[in-house]
Amino acid sequence: MNIETLENGLALLVIGMGMVLSFLCLLIFCMNIMSKAVAYLNKLFPEAVEEVKSTAKKVSSNIDEAVAVAIAAIMAKRS
Repeated sequence: MNIETLENGLALLVIGMGMVLSFLCLLIFCMNIMSKAVAYLNKLFPEAVEEVKSTAKKVSSNIDEAVAVAIAAIMAKRS
């Protein structure tokens, strides 16, 4: 194995990993700046939030009725 080839490979490895690391640091820095800018703009121009009214479903407390419906469904399936 040639030492010169190994040195070139290690140099490419360090340069490549350095580029990726610098890009990721730049990305994190830009994301932090953008989050602060968006938070500031949300204070200046707040959006109206619509309230969604949800209706509670009526729960059948009659267990006998549920059992009767299940038995009728089974009988209908068998016929």
